[in-house]
Amino acid sequence: MVTGGASGIGRAIAQRFGSLGETVVVADLERTGRDGEATDELISRGGGRAEFVRADVASPAEVQELIDGVRERFGRLDVMVNNAGIAGRHNKQLIETTDEDWDAIMAVNLRGVFLCCRASVRAMLGQDPIDDVRGHVINISSQHGMVGPPASPAYAASKGGVVNLTRQLAVDYASRGIMVNAVAPGKILTGSVEQQDPEALAYSHARTPFARLGRPDDVAGAVVFLASPDARFVSGTNLLVDGGWMAY
Repeated sequence: MVTGGASGIGRAIAQRFGSLGETVVVADLERTGRDGEATDELISRGGGRAEFVRADVASPAEVQELIDGVRERFGRLDVMVNNAGIAGRHNKQLIETTDEDWDAIMAVNLRGVFLCCRASVRAMLGQDPIDDVRGHVINISSQHGMVGPPASPAYAASKGGVVNLTRQLAVDYASRGIMVNAVAPGKILTGSVEQQDPEALAYSHARTPFARLGRPDDVAGAVVFLASPDARFVSGTNLLVDGGWMAY
């Protein structure tokens, strides 16, 4: 299961799992991304197995229906990737942030992750372990959840909450075979370069030690690793995928 899987990082994660022969459920508010293509169709055309389910992660009822549907359709939920998130027009300096802005970001970025974690962990607790693991929960956090990025108090607070929620759930449920981790992307380019703010792009290049900025597939590789048998003793980590940004 990949939430926010219709485009960008979520699409890359879903496609990577699909290319490995996994059955992927793509959850999002819309089936098609900005380019008009549906992730589940892209996976199917590549020979994989995928289904789309419309769901609002900020709704407890829709999240529960989403997880229940996966269990009824496929028998179990092995990997839950909580990728859905927003910023955009709601991401402002503190004194310009309205109650609506704060609530909109928290509803998806933190409440949505909490709801999806709660529903998926409940489901995983009821299934038999495979190689000692009943399931993997992987939350997409951000490097901005560990520092104070300029003019982003609501977004930074939401992602900081995701980082610590990840640690807490790892502590609480590792003994029962549920591994909970996070992946923290740095500057990841989605869409065309022409759509990027030139000033912000120049800053990101200057701030990133690696020779290029990140790509969605870079994040997908880290997620797939954390969901693999190679990482079955890894829990509670917040894995940076940032080209070295946070190293200094």
